[in-house]
Amino acid sequence: MTDQIPVVVAGALGRMGAEVIKAVHGAADCQLVGAIDTCPGKEGEDAGLALGLGELEVALSGDFEGTLCLVSQQHPGAVLVDFTHPKVVYEHTRAAIAYGVTPVIGTTGLSPEQLQELGGFAEKASMGAAVIPNFSVGMVLLQQAAAAAARFYDHAELVELHHNRKADAPSGTCIKTAELMEDLGKQFNPQEVEEHETLAGSRGGERPSGLRLHSIRLPGLVAHQEVQFGALGERYVLRHDTFDRASYMPGVLLTIRKMRQLKGLIYGLERLI
Repeated sequence: MTDQIPVVVAGALGRMGAEVIKAVHGAADCQLVGAIDTCPGKEGEDAGLALGLGELEVALSGDFEGTLCLVSQQHPGAVLVDFTHPKVVYEHTRAAIAYGVTPVIGTTGLSPEQLQELGGFAEKASMGAAVIPNFSVGMVLLQQAAAAAARFYDHAELVELHHNRKADAPSGTCIKTAELMEDLGKQFNPQEVEEHETLAGSRGGERPSGLRLHSIRLPGLVAHQEVQFGALGERYVLRHDTFDRASYMPGVLLTIRKMRQLKGLIYGLERLI
């Protein structure tokens, strides 16, 4: 198919990267053209064989910029899907834009200042970019419900639970949820008593709006989030649970397919659905 979307995956052997490769391989309108991973001893191995998918004729590479350079020359209009590490996500996104490979970023950890800088860089390059803290449609619905409920409740706290190999805390999804609630411009959790933590951090991280965010890391978890609202005589709880990373793939493929229509950077799956 000549109209297939070329896709290169960074973090190809990670849990999310592996799912992305499976999804791209199974999508008739997408073509895997690059697989990047720094796992020792895997350089040059066929990505499909490494993941048990059969031969895909795409070799694993540890050279991020080299792969982008090659892909940009051989496959114009290619899309990068990045699930790597917060320490490198800014450089990866900037490099993708510089090479003309449209970035779809699932790695969290970008600061507001970095997002603003990358947005300006994408606009100057006249190309799209997407930073998606969470690709789950169900999570987008939870965030919209939380933003609506925030109009009626002055007290709210957020709890996110992830596997113990997640590097950043709180999660980008939790931060995004808080930001949507804060769009009202109101203050939350007015102080009614002078609190004292006998163990630092017991009350979670407090944002300028007064919202408190709590992070839990345990083996056996995948990705889970609660938003708890409290008022006189009641508690209202919104919760979303992810049990399998395959649940993110419809959102990943939707984003890949939308990228050709975009100019500039978008932040959040709700901007695309």
